[in-house]
Amino acid sequence: MRKNKKTIEKSPDRLEILKKIELHEKNGWFDIDVENDPPTRPLRAGECDYTLKKFSSKVSSEIANFCAKTFFDRLIRKGELIIEEVRGIENYRAVKGGAVITSNHFNPYEQYAVFKAIEKDLGRKRLYKVIREGNYTSFPGIYGYFFRHCNTLPLASSHTVLREFTSAFTELIARGEKILIYPEQAMWWNYKKPRPLKSGAFQLAVKANAPVIPFFITMRDSDRIGADGFPIQKYTVHILPAIYPDPNKKPRDAAEDMKNRNYEAWKALFEDVYGEKLTYNTSPEGI
Repeated sequence: MRKNKKTIEKSPDRLEILKKIELHEKNGWFDIDVENDPPTRPLRAGECDYTLKKFSSKVSSEIANFCAKTFFDRLIRKGELIIEEVRGIENYRAVKGGAVITSNHFNPYEQYAVFKAIEKDLGRKRLYKVIREGNYTSFPGIYGYFFRHCNTLPLASSHTVLREFTSAFTELIARGEKILIYPEQAMWWNYKKPRPLKSGAFQLAVKANAPVIPFFITMRDSDRIGADGFPIQKYTVHILPAIYPDPNKKPRDAAEDMKNRNYEAWKALFEDVYGEKLTYNTSPEGI
């Protein structure tokens, strides 16, 4: 194993996050954030041009996407983001038109791994990403810039703005776009297991009459140590067969069926890749 020239101590912040993940898993709080995110504010009506109707929004998006690609491709060249393999691209290619992509949520970089897996097949399309409201309104620095301009769809708390989101979502699916959603909701850093899923992504898919393409990223330690003192992970992006809404079920039942099938597909893949049964360290007082 190659060693760095100097020992890097493990980040106190990451150690704290790992302890919080352990506590949250024990209590069954699978959809609650563990990161120390900045304070947020609600999205205002008309603040986000979801479908880039304004010329200024289109220009900003082009610039931001170019900057983001440059930024993340540089991380790949430096070995700070490692995409080891993509499996199942034929499952993505089998879906024509708009679709929802679901993926496990464990790192700020994993959305770029999803993008790289399908980049050559997107053509002139973009990968849209559903993000938390605060990431759009309040996140600082370069990541905040990407959150605001790289084809993101902030999920608003206001019912008025939520209608804007839902309308845009349906419009984007109808014109053949792919939309990435994290149905686990919260990001748990380097957490390998699939977590129980929320229903929202699947309700949106049913409403838009769109299939869901489950992605699941597995990881393993590389021989490189990151700035946080932990091994940089090697990602394998798995693309599983699409799940379609059952037209014979009521919308709510169809969404629950899709959610359950997505989770079971992730669970089976996890157990196959890691060679262990999926269990959670949840206390009897938990879930």
